[in-house]
Amino acid sequence: MATNQAKAIDLDDYRWLVSDEAIPWLARAAAANESTVGLTAALRRDLSPARTHLVLEQVELRRRAARKFPAAAGMFFTARSLEQATDHFVAEYKARRFASGAPSADLCCGIGGDLLALAARGPVTGVDRDPRMAVLAAANGRCADVGGAPPPHPRPLSREGRGRDTAELVVADVEAIDVRAFAAWHIDPDRRVGGRRSTRVELHEPGPAVIDRLRAAQPDAAVKLAPAATLPAHWESEAELEWISRGGECRQLVCWFGRLARETGRRRASIIDAHSPVVRSIVGSGGGEPPYAERLGEYLYEPDAAVLAAGLTAPLAAEHGIAAPTPSVAYLTGQRPIQDAALACFRVREVFPFDVRKLRAALATRSIGRLEIKKRSVECEPEKLRRALRPSGDRAATLIVMPLGGQTKAILAERL
Repeated sequence: MATNQAKAIDLDDYRWLVSDEAIPWLARAAAANESTVGLTAALRRDLSPARTHLVLEQVELRRRAARKFPAAAGMFFTARSLEQATDHFVAEYKARRFASGAPSADLCCGIGGDLLALAARGPVTGVDRDPRMAVLAAANGRCADVGGAPPPHPRPLSREGRGRDTAELVVADVEAIDVRAFAAWHIDPDRRVGGRRSTRVELHEPGPAVIDRLRAAQPDAAVKLAPAATLPAHWESEAELEWISRGGECRQLVCWFGRLARETGRRRASIIDAHSPVVRSIVGSGGGEPPYAERLGEYLYEPDAAVLAAGLTAPLAAEHGIAAPTPSVAYLTGQRPIQDAALACFRVREVFPFDVRKLRAALATRSIGRLEIKKRSVECEPEKLRRALRPSGDRAATLIVMPLGGQTKAILAERL
C-alpha cells in the first residue's frame, strides 16, 4: 500500500469494511472477471479511493488466507496481520492446553487467529493497541459465531457478564491489562518493531521484561514466537518449548509457562495436520548429534522442520536406530523404510558426482520429467539447477544434493 493511501484509510473506513454496507461491494469484486484497472474504475464511481483499495485488497487477502482459515471467504485481514496470524489448525491445537470453560486472554491478538480458537474453549478477551485490529478481530469473531465487539475506549476487565463461547475486544496496551482476571493468557509480541523483522526476543514489543511482569501476576501463559527466536536464558529452564509444524513447515515456537507447560525445561516438536489434533510429538532436552553411519544406506530420511528447529534429531534417530550419513547435514540414513510423520522417507536409487552434464544425461536416459530437488549444506539453487538439467519424461524422482564422503554428491531417490 502506498504511504499516501495508507494515510487516507482511517478507522471509519475499516468499520465500513466490516459492515453490511460493504458486503455487495466485496461480493462484486470477488466475482469480477474484468481487469483490475477496469474494476478499480467501476468501484471508484461509488466509493472513495480508500474504500476502493480496501475492497480490492480484501478480496486478494481472502484468497491467500484460504490456506490458513477454512472460513477465510468471510473474514477480514490486513496484509501484515494475515502473515502473522496463527492458522486455524495450529490455533485449534494450541487452544487445547487451555482449560475448557475458564476465562482466558489473547494479548496482541491481531485479527484473531488464536482468539477464535480460544473462544471455542470458553470466554476470551482479545487485546490489541491497534484499533483497526480490534475492528477486524471482532468481525472475524462474528464470522466464527463467537460474538464480540470492540468497545469505543479501553476499559477495565472483569470476570462477570461473560458466558461460554464469547469474545470481547479491548483496545489497550497489554501493560494496562490485569491478567489476574484470567485463568491463563496468550501473547503474540510484535516481531517487526520499526518495520524490520527480528528473531531476538529482546527486540520484540512487548519485550521479555514486560512479559515477565505479566507472568509474575499470572504464571499460566503461552508466548508465541518465530521458530528461530533467540530466547532469554531463563525461559529455557522455566518454560516448555514447543515447535509446531504443519504441511512440512515449522509455523511457530510456543513457550508454555506455569500450568500450561507439560514438561518444564524440555523441548517438544509437534507435527499436526487438518485432520488430527497432533500426528506426532517428540520430546527431549535438545542438542546432541545422532551417530554417524559408515556408509549411505538404502534409505534417506529427512526430519520434519519442527524436529530440526527443536534440535531433536538425535532422539528421533535413536528411536528408529538410524544414523547421519555425514556430519552437520539434516538427513539420516538406514536400511529399511520407515513410516513416521516426523520423517520423510526416500529410497536411494543411484549416487552421482555433482556434475550437471552427467546428471542431465542420467535424467534423460531414465525419462525423468517430474523432478523434486532438495539440497543441504551446499551452494546450489534448486530452480537454477532445474533449468540447467531440463528434465523431461513421464517418470518422477527426487534429487538430493548434499556433501557425502568429503565431496558434493547428487542422490537420485524415490520419495515414499
